Amino acid sequence: MNKADLANAVHAKLNGTKVQAEEVVESIINEIVGALKKGDEVSIAGLGIFSTKQRAARVARNPRTGASVNVAAMRVPKFRAAKALKDAVK
Repeated sequence: MNKADLANAVHAKLNGTKVQAEEVVESIINEIVGALKKGDEVSIAGLGIFSTKQRAARVARNPRTGASVNVAAMRVPKFRAAKALKDAVK
């Protein structure tokens, strides 16, 4: 399933226009991304928790040349699935 499929599912449920469904999906995604940018945690009951974590700086190796490459420290997104989601997928 991709974003368009999700918008189609919302459209079928809401009985609105397809454009409205796409806007709903887009605004949900934008709100999650905005909260993560601010460093907040987004918890959706039954689905899981979106958060960020700090990844330390490290030295990596370019597999093609074998040269060492410095990778800067960065914040990366993280998702922890809820128990209900884990049980549903089993």
